[in-house]
Amino acid sequence: MLVASNRGPVSYEVREDGSLHARRGGGGLVSGLSAIGPDAGALWVCSALNDGDREAVRRGIGERGVRMLDIPADVHADAYNGIANSVLWFVHHMLYQTPLEPVFDAEFRRQWASYERYNRAFAEALAQEAAPGAAVLVQDYHLTLVPGMLRALRPDLRIGHFSHTPWAPADYFRLLPGDVAEQILRGMLGADRLGFLTRRWADAFVSCCDALVGGPGSTEIGVHGLGADADFLRRRAHEPDVDERMAALREEIGTAPDGRARRTIVRVDRTELSKNIVRGLLAYRQLLADHPEWRERVVHVAFAYPSRQDLAVYRDYTAEVRRVAERINEEYGTDTWRPVVLHVKDDFARSLAAYRLADVALVNPVRDGMNLVAKEVPVVSDEGCALVLSREAGAYEELGEDALCVNPYDVLETARALHEALSLSPGERAERCKRLVAAATALPPARWFTDQLAALTS
Repeated sequence: MLVASNRGPVSYEVREDGSLHARRGGGGLVSGLSAIGPDAGALWVCSALNDGDREAVRRGIGERGVRMLDIPADVHADAYNGIANSVLWFVHHMLYQTPLEPVFDAEFRRQWASYERYNRAFAEALAQEAAPGAAVLVQDYHLTLVPGMLRALRPDLRIGHFSHTPWAPADYFRLLPGDVAEQILRGMLGADRLGFLTRRWADAFVSCCDALVGGPGSTEIGVHGLGADADFLRRRAHEPDVDERMAALREEIGTAPDGRARRTIVRVDRTELSKNIVRGLLAYRQLLADHPEWRERVVHVAFAYPSRQDLAVYRDYTAEVRRVAERINEEYGTDTWRPVVLHVKDDFARSLAAYRLADVALVNPVRDGMNLVAKEVPVVSDEGCALVLSREAGAYEELGEDALCVNPYDVLETARALHEALSLSPGERAERCKRLVAAATALPPARWFTDQLAALTS
C-alpha cells in the first residue's frame, strides 16, 4: 500500500558542515502508518518542502519506506501557498471577505497550472511505485486531483482519498470558477472511496457533486472521526520537560489574593484564521467585564503558535492576537495579576503542561475539520476540565453533548459559557470530562488509519 501527502514523516536539515540531519515528523498520519509495521511493504510518497529535503533527494538519501518528490520550489510554492492554502483552505473554511475576495484572475490561472503540475507529479510517482492492485491512500486538499489522474494511469489500483478539512456547502464552493470546481470534484471522484471526518462534511461534498457534476457516481463515501492518541499523550505529558514547563507556567499564573491557585482557561492553537483566537480573547475580556468576581482569580493561558507567516494575512492576524491580548492586560491587569498569558513560540512540552493545568479548555473555531485539541485537553488534564466548544468544529458531533457549546461568532454567548464552565462543581466537571475522554479516544490514529485501509480493500 502507498500513502501520499504533501508533508511526509521525515524532514531534513542541512547543517553547517554540509551534513544532513533527519527529523521525524509527527501527527496522526505518522502514528497511523507506524501501526501497519515496517515489514508491510508500505511506501509514503511526499513532497520535499525545504532546501534540506531537496538536497536529500539529490544525494539519494532517504528513509526506508519514504519517497520524497523534488518538485521545483516555485511550483510547490504556487500549488501550496497560492492554491491549497490561499484558495481551497479559504473556500472550505468559508473565510473570504466576499466584497473584496476572491479574485480569480490571470495570476490565479498561472498558479492553478502549478497545482495541476504538482498533483500530476504525485500521480506519476504513485503509478510508477504501486504494485498491481495496490491500495493508495491520498491525503487532503493539496492533492484533490491525484485520484483522477492516477485512475487514468493505473486503473488496477484501489484508490482512497481522505479530507482532513471541512467541505464547503455547494453555494460557497461555487465561488470557484466553474471548470476548476468541476475539476476538483471529478479529480476526487477518481477514487474508489472518499473519507471525511464527519457526516456533515461528507454530506456537503455529496451536495457539491449533485449540484455540479450530477452526483458522486459509484465512489463510496465514508466517515472516520480521528481521535486522540491517549497512550502517547499521557506518557509524554508526564516527562521531565513537561514538569519543568508546568512549574514555570504556575509561576506565571500565580495565586489569587486568597492564596488559592488561580483558575485557568487554556487554548492551544496555530494562529490560523479559522481558529478564531481574537474572538476568544474578546469573550474572555467580556467575562472579566461582566463578572468582576473572576478578576485576579482566573488567567487565560493562550498559546497561539505562528502559522503560514509567509502570507501577509496570517502575519496581520498574529499581530492582532498580540494587540488584543496586550489590551486586556493593560485594561484589567494589576501588579500581581496578568489576565492573559500569551505565548507565540511553538513548544509542545509547554502545550502539554497547559493541558494538564486546564480547568477550562476553550476551542471556538469558526470552522474546523475536527480539532484534536478539543479531544486532547480532556485526556491530559490532571483534575479534569470543562470544554467550551464551537458548534462549527468537527469535534462537536462527538463531544457536543458534554461540552458547553457556542456560536463562534457570538462573543457574549462565549463569555457566558466561560463563566458557566468556571462555575461547575468539581464533581460535575470530572464527570463531564470522563465522558469527553471516552468520546475523544474512541478512534485513535492507528485504528482510524487501518479502518480506512480495510474499507478500501474489502
